[in-house]
Amino acid sequence: MLNQPRKTKYKKYHKGRLGSALCGSKAKGLELGSYGLQAKEGGYVKVRQLESARQTISRHLQRRGKIWIKIFPDWAITSKPTESRIGKGKGKVAHWVCRVRPGKILLEVSGVSWSQASKALNSAAHKLPIALNLRQT
Repeated sequence: MLNQPRKTKYKKYHKGRLGSALCGSKAKGLELGSYGLQAKEGGYVKVRQLESARQTISRHLQRRGKIWIKIFPDWAITSKPTESRIGKGKGKVAHWVCRVRPGKILLEVSGVSWSQASKALNSAAHKLPIALNLRQT
């Protein structure tokens, strides 16, 4: 099931600058789980990529353990159809993304061994578009 906010203050946002908005490290330790994925760099993570990573972890752990998703896609990205004329407003919402800062914990896992968790988190890291580190408490 793809996440998106029920209600936002504005329908469409300015994109902003990814580099300036996401500079600096907001590194905290793991809060809920024993193992986690931490972002090395900033970027956007789409809803579909996040859901794919969650499904991959769930399949690797064979429904054992607990998974926490620490980010939420609350940023709307719009696009206009190709070959449309200029003007007539901003395009429709194409998809939702999470803005990720370096050092942010994206996913946490607990209730399984380190070997199982590392395999699951490594395979999930391949589904996400940014560089990630494995973290252990």
